[in-house]
Amino acid sequence: MVKAPRGYRNRTRKVLRKHIRERGAIPPLSLIMIEYKPGDKVYIKPNPAIHEGMPHRRYVGKVGTVIGKRGRAYIVEVYLGRKRKELIVLPEHLRPAKT
Repeated sequence: MVKAPRGYRNRTRKVLRKHIRERGAIPPLSLIMIEYKPGDKVYIKPNPAIHEGMPHRRYVGKVGTVIGKRGRAYIVEVYLGRKRKELIVLPEHLRPAKT
């Protein structure tokens, strides 16, 4: 028996997929052009067509707080239980949270 692979994106077939009407589409510029400020709440929703700057699948659907910027990417603070994590995520994988 061959061992199942344990790569960075293992078991993501359902998690990292686009809706049928979004397939093949590049992300709309309106989402990429949003400027987030420190303290803004964001949803982590990865775009599977863009591999660069994509967070791990365990963070899909989480709400985080923007705490800074690094180049074009944002530093997002997320809590997993009691643990505080800092993610470096490109804006293609973020959505503004409804407040």
